[in-house]
Amino acid sequence: MMKGVESGVTIVAEGLAFPEGPVVMADGSVIVVELAGGRITRCWNGRTETVCAIGGGPNGAAIGPDGALYVCNGGGLDTAKLQNARGPGHEGRIERVDLSTGRFERLHDSCDGIPLEAPNDLVFDADGRIWFTDLGKYHDGIRTASGLFTCLPDGSSISAINRHAMSCNGVGLSPDGDTIYVADTHQARLYRYRRAVAEQRPDWVATAPGPVGFDSLAVTASGNVCVATLYRGGITTVTPAGETGFRPFDAPFDDPYVTNIAFGGPDMQDAYITLSTKGLLVKSRWDEPGLRLYFNG
Repeated sequence: MMKGVESGVTIVAEGLAFPEGPVVMADGSVIVVELAGGRITRCWNGRTETVCAIGGGPNGAAIGPDGALYVCNGGGLDTAKLQNARGPGHEGRIERVDLSTGRFERLHDSCDGIPLEAPNDLVFDADGRIWFTDLGKYHDGIRTASGLFTCLPDGSSISAINRHAMSCNGVGLSPDGDTIYVADTHQARLYRYRRAVAEQRPDWVATAPGPVGFDSLAVTASGNVCVATLYRGGITTVTPAGETGFRPFDAPFDDPYVTNIAFGGPDMQDAYITLSTKGLLVKSRWDEPGLRLYFNG
């Protein structure tokens, strides 16, 4: 049986400018990016504070082994939702944010001499390596390639795993750390990669039915993959065997851009979800625990 939302939805923060990338912190706060505001924001129940005005179009975020926040910055508005221009300040990049000072620095903005387009989501493995997706962009009606990349958080190396995808978005690791799951937005498909293999084409896991798109994702402790689902507005759960189930959000929390999900709480059954067009970060109890991320404390 597919699993999903167990009880009611509550608002953690509102008035956010297209929130994404929730990161559940050990102190109970949740850090989000505000894609349309170019900000990193910390949220408590009913209260927010700006960590930094990072600029561009921040999207996915994760805590690294040094306790800093690492951010995928698409350089502009996410093209899965809004058109994106190319120009000064619109370069895609991976950035590091010191949460104690708000200072940020650019680590990577190209791979093999090819500029990154729109880094979208990232996850750390047990070795402290970053795995991140690049969604690609539209430039003058032409869509650039998407892909999966890996890099080190000290900025010393970066390499491409696959440069030939359509629209890579959410990324996450299986509980054993050997499999990398990637959600493709425009195809509404979930793929898997083998972490130990360098350049590769992925294996297909599942496709969501209906006119929907896939955004970011989180993995549960049992290995199910929970994917934020666009247009219908909800969460699609995919088992490792490829079975799918869908949980919509009812009014007043219905939103066509349910973009991200992250797990936290003492039992890892608090699901934090971004409803981006409504500008909300919400919380609901999930009926199975999420997988604890490396380095989140």
